[in-house]
Amino acid sequence: GALFDLSGKYREPVLVSGTDGVGTKLKLAQQLGRHDTIGIDLVAMCVNDVLVQGAEPLFFLDYFATGKLDIDTAAAVVGGIARGCEEAGCALIGGETAEMPDMYPPGEYDLAGFTVGAVEKSELRDGSRVGAGDVLLGIASTGPHSNGYSLVRRIYDRAGRPADTDLGGVRLMDALMAPTALYVKPVLDLLRGGQGDAIHGMAHVTGGGLTENIIRVVPDGLGLEIEVPPLPPVFEWLQREGAVPAPEMWRTFNCGIGFVLVVAADRAGAVGAELDRLGLAHHAIGRVVPAGSERVRIG
Repeated sequence: GALFDLSGKYREPVLVSGTDGVGTKLKLAQQLGRHDTIGIDLVAMCVNDVLVQGAEPLFFLDYFATGKLDIDTAAAVVGGIARGCEEAGCALIGGETAEMPDMYPPGEYDLAGFTVGAVEKSELRDGSRVGAGDVLLGIASTGPHSNGYSLVRRIYDRAGRPADTDLGGVRLMDALMAPTALYVKPVLDLLRGGQGDAIHGMAHVTGGGLTENIIRVVPDGLGLEIEVPPLPPVFEWLQREGAVPAPEMWRTFNCGIGFVLVVAADRAGAVGAELDRLGLAHHAIGRVVPAGSERVRIG
């Protein structure tokens, strides 16, 4: 077993654990032969989840499974995992590489990740302070991150796999494979600064998109009014080429918003200024309201 010394770092530590994968973005990575950033996605999907409760990720473990090990592919994947851990400030403390002939076709592999973080009990963000009038500040994503790729791949295939299509100076292939943003260091900096107490809740926008993720941190009796900002080019392309209705976009993709802060209304400007200082592009995307017939209203 891997060891991690927690002594001396926290007074009343609460451990927060998370596990995730990267979904069928793996299929696109394997189709395109791009294995060097999928490990960053794996780390980000896990550490961003524990960050929602204010936790600093301490360590990470990975599971890599394949039919027959290809050393170059495995090295590229694990290299990405190491870079993701470095960017998130956590230790890559162990992992498992499994060769299972007949379980996976040649050239295919699967990934899973696991992280444990810690937060002072008094600093835990559990959504209990969220109230009507709070403002939603949405922090920009780097693209689809690691969600909705079954639909992404279907649209990409039906469009004839136009990898080199230009999206405002970025190739479609690069936009689709852009690694998931790691929000850990700047958000922890924000939480530990003078505006940290203004942040009542946080959400990592993953599977379920804007419709289903933010509401999880909102207490019963309250709802959300969300105004989606203009879609970034890669999402415009997906919606147009796939003829995807707007409600399906909001339910499937992050639509350009990867992480959300629920902030006291009278402090939203100050928190926004801190986000600017930290280099995090953001938009005010809505507010917390008394619950109506629908808890989430998007328009």
